[in-house]
Amino acid sequence: MTDTGQSSSDGAPVETAGVVEKIVFTSEKTGYVIAELRSADGALVTVKGVLPGLHCGESVSVKGRRVFHPSYGMQVEGESFSVRMPAGVEAMRKFLASGLVSGVGKGYAEKIVARFGADTARVLSEESGRLKEIPGLGEKRAAKIKAAWDEQRALREVMMFLQTYGVGVRRCMRIVKTYGSLAPKMLKEDPYTLARDIDGVGFRTADQIALNMGLASDSPRRLEAGIVHALTEAAQEGHTALAPAELARRTCRLLTCNLDKAHAALRGCLTSGVVRLYGDYVQLPQYFKAEEKAAKALREIAGGHSILPPIQIPAAIEWAERRAGFSFAPEQRQAVAAALESRLAVLTGGPGTGKTTILRAVVEILKAKKARVLLASPTGRAAQRLSEAAGMEAATLHRLLRVNPGSDSARSDSGPLEAEMVIVDEVSMLDAPMAATLFSALAPGAHLLLVGDADQLPSVGAGNVLADVIASGIARLTRLSAVFRQKEGSAIVEAASRILKGDATLPAPVAMLDIESGRLPEVGFFHAGNAQEVEEAVLAAARLSVREGADPLSFQVLAPMHKGRSGITVLNAALQEALNPAREGGLTDFAGDTFREGDKVICTRNNYEKNIFNGDMGIAGSSDGENLNVDFGRETVTLSRMELADLAPAYAISIHKSQGSEFADVVIPVMPEHLVLLRRNLLYTAVTRARRSVLIVGSTDAWRGALSSKRSDERCTTLGMRLSRDVADPCSD
Repeated sequence: MTDTGQSSSDGAPVETAGVVEKIVFTSEKTGYVIAELRSADGALVTVKGVLPGLHCGESVSVKGRRVFHPSYGMQVEGESFSVRMPAGVEAMRKFLASGLVSGVGKGYAEKIVARFGADTARVLSEESGRLKEIPGLGEKRAAKIKAAWDEQRALREVMMFLQTYGVGVRRCMRIVKTYGSLAPKMLKEDPYTLARDIDGVGFRTADQIALNMGLASDSPRRLEAGIVHALTEAAQEGHTALAPAELARRTCRLLTCNLDKAHAALRGCLTSGVVRLYGDYVQLPQYFKAEEKAAKALREIAGGHSILPPIQIPAAIEWAERRAGFSFAPEQRQAVAAALESRLAVLTGGPGTGKTTILRAVVEILKAKKARVLLASPTGRAAQRLSEAAGMEAATLHRLLRVNPGSDSARSDSGPLEAEMVIVDEVSMLDAPMAATLFSALAPGAHLLLVGDADQLPSVGAGNVLADVIASGIARLTRLSAVFRQKEGSAIVEAASRILKGDATLPAPVAMLDIESGRLPEVGFFHAGNAQEVEEAVLAAARLSVREGADPLSFQVLAPMHKGRSGITVLNAALQEALNPAREGGLTDFAGDTFREGDKVICTRNNYEKNIFNGDMGIAGSSDGENLNVDFGRETVTLSRMELADLAPAYAISIHKSQGSEFADVVIPVMPEHLVLLRRNLLYTAVTRARRSVLIVGSTDAWRGALSSKRSDERCTTLGMRLSRDVADPCSD
């Protein structure tokens, strides 16, 4: 193992073991490591391979092959690894001094090992209270050290268990965060729990683990897991239900199983309650309950008596017009009247059609009548916009409804909302579980006004709430069509209207010199023949925004896809390097993404403890190597290393993530590689996120292809059917 010259043994299988003496190179993103091991005979052996999270002091066994490096001599290319927590005194000293265990530096590492010696690992695991025997080490620090030690041990066991199946660092962190030290036991008992409980861990990974552990390919347990996952995949597409035949076909494609066995397993799942049946459609229990609850609540809202104080509506509208300083259009007057007269009303229309005028009028009339009004929207940025539009504070739905941590559909307080009127904006973003929670939270007799653009993308979550409510006819509907915005933003409104009609007329042409100098039209098109030209144009627009001193959150790149040469991942890396390059002391690497002070970031999962939610955007601040401060506008939040797995760069984000937000300037890459996802309402949503300017960057063929035909976004849901039997079946072909 210590040969320094070319050897005939190069490529031969080998097994070696030792204590990690030095980490030569490590990549948090890929998990690739080059390390030096000190073997039992004292020799140094260089090993390399994918071993995420390796640290000094750990004992490692490596199976692989000998490889010769022209500069560094003979090494071991690892193919499989096993890692033990440090046992020997010197190994434990190195491990604790590495900084991996939060709360322990070199000084405390020396003191702990000097006090407990070879018994250190057992003390940390079983008698952590004895840490208080160390001078200067108090109860809080001892608890912190114990928690960090247990976390690392669990993480190591999970990583070793899953490394064969290609599960990366970020997913392992989520597994440990979910299950803690019970993770290995949970996974061995039921590998499919990974796919059910952990975002980002696919069913195929869990299924491969189960098969490798000896589960029969046609076992009822596997078929049941396949049925549940097929419905889960359908929910990720927006469906809350599937026809039995379609569900069986999807299950067979997933498992490569016999169709008859899939139908038999489905009957078993229905009998056991694993899935539910509404009419002719199968649902996961959570969506069955959500749509049942939402339909019941909507019928009660629409059919009850109003608790609003008496209002002379024509006189009230005239009063609101005098306050506004102009006369309302007929459809605007109708919308105000509908909200005040009807317990359940829907207001829909595109940008520039006067929704803001209506909302402000309704709020002012109700406030003058001393009625209690609550305003809410699905995201923080949307709530802020609603506040500005209506002239009073608005909350996110999560905050308004006090949703339980860990659940998007269960309130922590069962009492009704204290309001005579609840107004919810951006309802196109509302999925079935949150809709059920919202609708059932209204006080008896309260009014509900749902506001949204029916032409936008439907919700990211399962359901088609706005479309289902409109189609059912249960609500009084006002559909705004006249455009009143005549000044700033009028070209954006016109472009959005053309997109909905499928008019592929190109916006005003833009050259690179125009971008660099800032001579841009309100809506422009830069022709890019390849991904490199897309990147150059995007970077030029971003640098222009910086030169003009714009708020970083006011300029946004919105891309259709994460993958690809013009996708979100590539553009984020390029934009970060251009706008916030690496510098000494400003680089912190967490779970595969490099977050630097000043980076624009986005929350990708709800974190109820920190009061931040999926889609919230902020600016990364300082880091102490274990925690990162992020300014989300309303407050600065400190996120731990584990929590940063739910944070992502946000120089470029998906169009879906932009729903409910508004930016001054928007850049939209449109390339042939995006056509698999591009459709009219995707482009419409992206364009209407802009307040001041839109720059389309890409291929004219891709632009025209996206607008040439209107793809269907119909979803299979049961809410509309539950509300009205006259609604066309959304699940039919």
